[in-house]
Amino acid sequence: MTAAATPPSPLRRAGRTATRRRRRRLQLLVAGALAVALGGALGLKLLLTPSPSEPLGCTTVGTTYALDFEQASNATTITAVGKRLGLPDHAVTIALATALQESRLHNLPYGDRDSRGVFQQRPSQGWGTEAQVMTPRYAAAAFFQHLVVVPGWPTLPVTVAAQRVQRSGSPNAYAQWEAVARALARATTGEVAAGFSCRVPDPPKSTATATLAQTMTLELGDASIGVPVTVPQGWTVSSWLVGHANQFGITSVAFGGEQWTSAGGAWQADTSPTAGVRITRARSAH
Repeated sequence: MTAAATPPSPLRRAGRTATRRRRRRLQLLVAGALAVALGGALGLKLLLTPSPSEPLGCTTVGTTYALDFEQASNATTITAVGKRLGLPDHAVTIALATALQESRLHNLPYGDRDSRGVFQQRPSQGWGTEAQVMTPRYAAAAFFQHLVVVPGWPTLPVTVAAQRVQRSGSPNAYAQWEAVARALARATTGEVAAGFSCRVPDPPKSTATATLAQTMTLELGDASIGVPVTVPQGWTVSSWLVGHANQFGITSVAFGGEQWTSAGGAWQADTSPTAGVRITRARSAH
């Protein structure tokens, strides 16, 4: 049988309790000092770490719907073709709402049955060859050509006019895009000055196979740089250039007393305004 342990005396218990309290106080002091040090270091790190850069992409006055570079290129191409054909801004709104519904403004190489491109047009239904409907400026022109033969189209609601052209299985789906399309049309046709902007890599990476002048002539009707233009035409051209900045290595666009830069991504007062549209490009883009 093991003998019973002798209980510690009250004095020994008191000493041990005091020791534990001192140890606990020391631990708390050390922990507090460490927290202060870490907090200061973290605060210093937050002060010294640069804030995240603004996201790349494009914005439009009047809507929070953001576009990527492909969407921006296609949207401004649609506007340019519509204005080159002499159509009113309402036609541009209808076309943009249609493209937003059909493809979200992406040039899709697939779709329902043989539907292709930004408007999801079907070669089997007479819209053109697959290569043609996959070319945004051709697809936009084909859409407008079908639109203008719709009886009374200028006074039709956007979704009704779009459906008369597309003959979609969801005839009312275009209505949800009307507000975004209208804001885009107002900004890219010049109804709203300096209304369309993009923030692109600086310098932008040119990926175009055709020259800038060639593409502008095909989509806008002429190059329209450095020559007198009307205010609406100047803003259509300027918006097109901003929307194609990443594709053609454009680093700045100036018109109407405003200047856009690829790095800043916004329009600001131009310090040396001129009558026409002027641009600068990254050296590698020439």
